[in-house]
Amino acid sequence: MEYKFLGKSAVKVTPLAFGAWAVGGWMWGGAEENAAIRAIRASYDLGMTTIDTAPVYGFGISEELVGKALSGISRDKYQILTKFGLNWETEQGEYFFDTKDNSGKPVKIYRYAGREKIIQELEASLRRLKTDYIDLLQIHWSDATTPIAETMETLAHLITDGKIRAAGVCNYNSKQVDEALQSVQLVSNQVPYSMVNRGIEIEIVPQAISKGMSIIPYSPLQRGLLTGKIKRNHQFNEGDTREGNKFYTPENIDRTNALLQNHIKPIADAHHASIAQVVLNWTTRQPAMDCVLAGARDENQVKDNVKALDFTLTDEELTRINSALSKLELIS
Repeated sequence: MEYKFLGKSAVKVTPLAFGAWAVGGWMWGGAEENAAIRAIRASYDLGMTTIDTAPVYGFGISEELVGKALSGISRDKYQILTKFGLNWETEQGEYFFDTKDNSGKPVKIYRYAGREKIIQELEASLRRLKTDYIDLLQIHWSDATTPIAETMETLAHLITDGKIRAAGVCNYNSKQVDEALQSVQLVSNQVPYSMVNRGIEIEIVPQAISKGMSIIPYSPLQRGLLTGKIKRNHQFNEGDTREGNKFYTPENIDRTNALLQNHIKPIADAHHASIAQVVLNWTTRQPAMDCVLAGARDENQVKDNVKALDFTLTDEELTRINSALSKLELIS
């Protein structure tokens, strides 16, 4: 894979990166440890050396699995993107939501990004990931109880101290990004984006282009919906938060699958590729999207994801896809 720079930083990343949310099990109905480790290692072995994780993914499990999977590999051969700012250990910060951990124990999540908590979280992440620095550290969600300047100044200090190489944000709106840029050079904004979820094209993407930042889109396959494998009345595992989400209503599943079968599959067939591979390829071709997160729970899914870059969509194919997307209407 040809590496790309994140924003104006010296951090190089692969155009497709391993999204490690699912391997943590949380919100995905659990995960199997050995399969997760094999998936992460397969990602590295196949050249997808950028891994995106977070402390809250399985409440430390995802980071631990990444650390185990990459143990013994020279640290300069892979890139770790992780996060901070979701607090389940205390009641500090802004209440976010109630959830359950992988054992079914109730947990309250707070958004909190105070200076000391950031440093504490970073040290815990470094231990779990078995490393002494993070390539990109990102605030996971905004925290209304902490001034943005305090959070961003802390990241600037961590860059100076060599603990992190670059700073980014996740789920920030354009106003929050502008305020954050007054205190630190942000290199990226990680936000949800897919063929059926394109709201960031209005303000977030143009802002990133004008500020020299990268967009790191997550859930480009809309958590499996854009693979074409989820059908009406799909049975989700207990604890899987896709059930009940607006994208997974019977009507929207039907409409999305019609799009995939009528417009994406013919293009996929022409490239001897899968629908999901065309979707990922299309996403990497969108403006500012220098590092697209592709989640996987086993090594076969990783192999399928990597093959998304084995072909090039033509301008005519991109136009056909975009025309079909412009006519898609999902029910809110």
